[in-house]
Order: sequence, then C-alpha cells, then structure tokens
Amino acid sequence: MPGIIMTELGKISIPEDIVATIAGYAASENYGIVGMSAKTTGDQLWQLVGGDNHKRGVKVTVLEDGESVDIDLYVTVVYGTSLAAVARNAIENVRYRVSEMTGIRVVNVNIHVEAIRA
Repeated sequence: MPGIIMTELGKISIPEDIVATIAGYAASENYGIVGMSAKTTGDQLWQLVGGDNHKRGVKVTVLEDGESVDIDLYVTVVYGTSLAAVARNAIENVRYRVSEMTGIRVVNVNIHVEAIRA
C-alpha cells in the first residue's frame, strides 16, 4: 500500500491501482504518446474485450520506505517525434500529477518505448 494519509478524521489509504491509473492518464495526455502497451495477462484480456483500462502499461513499485514509488510506463509513440522530448515531458507530467493528487513521492519514472506507430 503506497499511500496512507493520516488526518484528524481518520486514515486515507491510496492503493497501487489508483496510482497506476493516475500515471496512465498523465502519460496518455502527452503529445507523442499514442498508447500504452499491455504488460500483464489481465491487461491483455481487457484489451481483447475492448475495455478502457488506463492502468494498462503502468507498473508501480512501492519502495522500501513504504512512502514513495517508482513508476514504469510501457508506451507506444508517434513516428517522427523526438523520443527524448516525449519521454522527458511524460516523466515530468507523471511525477507532478501523482505527487499532487496523492501526496506520494515519486522517485523514478522509467519510460519503456515498446512500439512506434505512424
């Protein structure tokens, strides 16, 4: 469980799936990224039945301190774009969105380019 926020009213816990969904939305809104690659069997099944799964292609790893995460994104990019620029923008956007929405510290965002589409 990566995110636990304590308030005077109680405890708020944020599961890894929510962090993955936020990261997927943040990555897909970047210019140059046209899709996320399915990395698990569940993701592939959702893709076959036509489901819209924004955590597809996102792997969240909770670090040893339990309060920070590493995020791996498996993406498809547009042919002709600068891979370095697309990756840099995606890293900044994902790190900002996850940190702002959840309060969880994002240590690393790793971009894995799985395919290029015209």
